Amino acid sequence: MDMIQRPRRLRKSETLRKMVRETRVDKSSLIYPLFVKDGENIEEEIPSMDGQFRYSVDRLPYELERLSKAGVSSVMLFGIPDHKDEVGSEAYSEDGIVQRALREAKRQFPDLYYITDVCMCEYTSHGHCGVLCGDNVENDATLELLSKTALSHVQAGADMVAPSDMMDGRVLAIRRTLDENGFKDTPIMSYAVKYASAFYGPFREAAGSAPAFGDRKGYQMDYHNRKEGLKEALLDVEEGADIIMVKPALSYLDVISEVSKEINLPVAAYSVSGEYAMVKAGAKLGYIDEAKIICEMAVSTYRAGADIYLTYFAKELAQFIDEGRIG
Repeated sequence: MDMIQRPRRLRKSETLRKMVRETRVDKSSLIYPLFVKDGENIEEEIPSMDGQFRYSVDRLPYELERLSKAGVSSVMLFGIPDHKDEVGSEAYSEDGIVQRALREAKRQFPDLYYITDVCMCEYTSHGHCGVLCGDNVENDATLELLSKTALSHVQAGADMVAPSDMMDGRVLAIRRTLDENGFKDTPIMSYAVKYASAFYGPFREAAGSAPAFGDRKGYQMDYHNRKEGLKEALLDVEEGADIIMVKPALSYLDVISEVSKEINLPVAAYSVSGEYAMVKAGAKLGYIDEAKIICEMAVSTYRAGADIYLTYFAKELAQFIDEGRIG
């Protein structure tokens, strides 16, 4: 047959396929979410997230050592305090759980890169992401507390802060607070495009952050909307965000793609707890090949346009990269 174009020529061997690969995964782009909680000698498995744990500050270094050995250099810290109140005061306390975890982590593993989640939901008695006025989350009153939280994290050693609350104007408020206090070089990774998603279920158990009433649809985004996601991303770019995040990842690849084409900043995507739990459950039942699914999900996210991948499978992906199963 007289054919000039034969795409299969470039699929002939593994070496050639890797040479012409369009999407590449690198360990330096992985971020591992970690849960830290008050108490001592705690390393408790999260029931809905098989293989994920809550760590007390004294046990946290053991996991940081495992991450460092795996080649995962960046972590995202989420705090679980013993005490919660109406205004989430432990979020911005100098002696809060994240602040203490940061100081200890920086002391023992100074070469790792520490990012902190900035939100109120784990710290408020009502489980919402800000200050309440009746049953409504008061946007502008919440900005001051988010800014105080971000500043306290950076003062404790955070290399980057990541506001996840979805309040309007919080990136600008945090940027101004950090700048005014001498932290002009501290970057902000904004959860700019965060949808109100059922995929967050296991996280809410892990962090004890489920709302006591209602839901978060008044501030997190409607998953029917794509254009609104672009609007949120562009607003956060204007307010001084350094990295734009889309969350969740798997069901929002189209949004990741759109955002990556519209902005000139790095794009992060968060493969959330529900995605993790589904893979673990399916693998446990023998329905799927866990390793292959982990790799395929990751590549699909990078292929869509993500530069940074937050995932509970970061250690596994680092191993698969070393083994040449993904890269």
